[in-house]
Amino acid sequence: MGEKLLIVEDDEAIAGILKEHLQKEGYDIVWSSGGKEGLEDFKNGDFDLVILDLMLPEMDGFSLCKNIRWLDKEVPIIIVSARQEDFDKVKGLKLGADDYITKPFSLVEVSARVEAHLRRFRNTNFSSDSNTGINFLHGLTVFPEGNSVFLNGEEISLTSKEFQLLNLMMQNPNKIFSKEELYENIWENIDISGNNTVTVHIKALREKLKDSIKNPDFIQTVWGVGYKFIGERII
Repeated sequence: MGEKLLIVEDDEAIAGILKEHLQKEGYDIVWSSGGKEGLEDFKNGDFDLVILDLMLPEMDGFSLCKNIRWLDKEVPIIIVSARQEDFDKVKGLKLGADDYITKPFSLVEVSARVEAHLRRFRNTNFSSDSNTGINFLHGLTVFPEGNSVFLNGEEISLTSKEFQLLNLMMQNPNKIFSKEELYENIWENIDISGNNTVTVHIKALREKLKDSIKNPDFIQTVWGVGYKFIGERII
């Protein structure tokens, strides 16, 4: 099959069992031992499915699930957790998880759930064309796969963080992101002292996009809350 799976689990024994079993099933497995590491691995890889625990160091599974779903709307996410309360299951599913398996689990059940979600993913997934840009009114064109941005036909030189900020908000139009959420996703850190870092990068991004704070075309400040992308896409 060759599908690539990400397992985010801090219990080395459980992770080892899952990894060995799924590798025997023919999957390519990457293991992350913490939430922050898992988010970094997800950003740097091209995964077909994610399996994650809820009790993780540095960034818990709920936050990781939320951040992954912002980055990718389609990749299947399966939570495997010892938490059996309905509240946790509902919260995980509302954050974008596709399935919830409680520990202890059957390896046969895990295989069946993985295959079922991958089957759906295969039917809906398609390859992105790096040569196809996403166009917005007021002259903005973004190439997500090529990490490039053009304004009125001229390429804009963005830093890696500036591009990630723009791409994240663009992929989630009209969603209000708090500074904490942006810092958590882009800098992979939950330290709220990073709020000023976000402010500085948003300011620089706006300047490069020639976007007015008072009458923005792309990034709107929601005072006291955060920012949202309001660009009107041209279909």
